[in-house]
Amino acid sequence: MSIWWSLHLRREAASVPLARRLLLGTMETAGVDPDISFDLSVALTEACANAVEHGGGGEIPDDDEAYHVTAYLDGDCCRIEVTDSGPGFPPATVARRRPSLAEHGRGLHLIAELADHVRFRNRTGCGGAVVSFDKILKWRDDALLRVS
Repeated sequence: MSIWWSLHLRREAASVPLARRLLLGTMETAGVDPDISFDLSVALTEACANAVEHGGGGEIPDDDEAYHVTAYLDGDCCRIEVTDSGPGFPPATVARRRPSLAEHGRGLHLIAELADHVRFRNRTGCGGAVVSFDKILKWRDDALLRVS
């Protein structure tokens, strides 16, 4: 069995814990090891916070401005993607696999440290940034449901 879900969220701070709780609930139900779930939830929190802060076209977000979160648990891997409609990443961030530890970008560095693979890219055509990351899953000893 595979599990996936997708959210269309307003660029509001209150949306970040909602995405995190949904991910943690999914992981717990599937029987994922709590340490892995925690790492992924922190990475998701950072990606969502970046989308809320930087993902819009203007300084005052319209009610219509949103971002998207999609999570896939398939086999022994979880892949998460957060997409926004902001100005996108600077070319240097997209070119490197690991972001710098500059004043801005510590959250991106944290995502890269917590995930097994990470990609920062800009959307083509319509603008915006995409943060995608994945991690190999470990299972609780008492896990009854394993995603496969």
